[in-house]
Amino acid sequence: MDKKVRHYLQVADLDRQSLLGLIERAIELKEMRKKGIDYMPATGKVVGMLFEKASTRTRISFEAAMYQLGGSVSFMAKRDLQLDRGEPLADTARVLARYLDCLVVRTYGQHIVEELAKWSDIPVINGLTDAHHPCQILSDIMTVIEHKGSDLASLKVAWVGDGNNMAHSWIQAASRMGFPLYLACPAGYYPDEEILAKARAEASYPIEVTEDPVEAVRDADVINTDVWASMGQEDEALERKKVFEPYQLNEDLLKHAKADCIVLHCLPAHKGEEITEEVLEGPKSVVWDQAENKMHIHKAVLEWAMNLRD
Repeated sequence: MDKKVRHYLQVADLDRQSLLGLIERAIELKEMRKKGIDYMPATGKVVGMLFEKASTRTRISFEAAMYQLGGSVSFMAKRDLQLDRGEPLADTARVLARYLDCLVVRTYGQHIVEELAKWSDIPVINGLTDAHHPCQILSDIMTVIEHKGSDLASLKVAWVGDGNNMAHSWIQAASRMGFPLYLACPAGYYPDEEILAKARAEASYPIEVTEDPVEAVRDADVINTDVWASMGQEDEALERKKVFEPYQLNEDLLKHAKADCIVLHCLPAHKGEEITEEVLEGPKSVVWDQAENKMHIHKAVLEWAMNLRD
């Protein structure tokens, strides 16, 4: 990776200070927005958004973030580009770098964002891959800080469900930012062993995986979940529904957590599957703050990546 270009492809790309700095900056930008303060350091800049996967929150929040920073957005679906006809990623990256100031990519394989970053002279930001969701985790932790305070090490964070890209980003965040993390996943759906081992090797607090959701959420301050079948896994949906049924985030499971715990879900939610409507719409849910915070985090990430701050 070219050190002169600020790519953000996974949480482990940045150190603790940089990650916390992005969150602190997002909180500042959110406050500025609430006060009606115009801040447009990206005037004349263009961010490209190359999306292979459907998106509501990531796309709109990145677009709104860039517009609020004073810049412009060029949205690109893969089917609209020569990539769909076999143009190499290296060629696409070098061409787009001549037109754009930053590139946000939402795709399947992590190797795609890594290849684009390798050949790009502009920042490449991972807007989601099957392996990582590094911007989402920042908005999640921003939400935790807003509701539970900045002493992350004092909080027990639980993850219930699939050992997917969000689980991987939580694992890396726990390691880099310093907080205990307990994941409950069914057998055969654990997080990637290599990602888990690397995170544990540098972690100061426990990162544990269990098949028992009660054990994971016991006395938890923060509980996370996600859909049981992610994009690209639709053909597994029925099988996964059977496997993950005991991992539903419902009122019975919440009884084992702290009374003042908060519930996160990166959305979209399948109510009645991974989370009940009662919990999603209940007093412990902070998912709407979490969704809003994506926009503020994306402003901070874009500002950092394009080096817009004086």
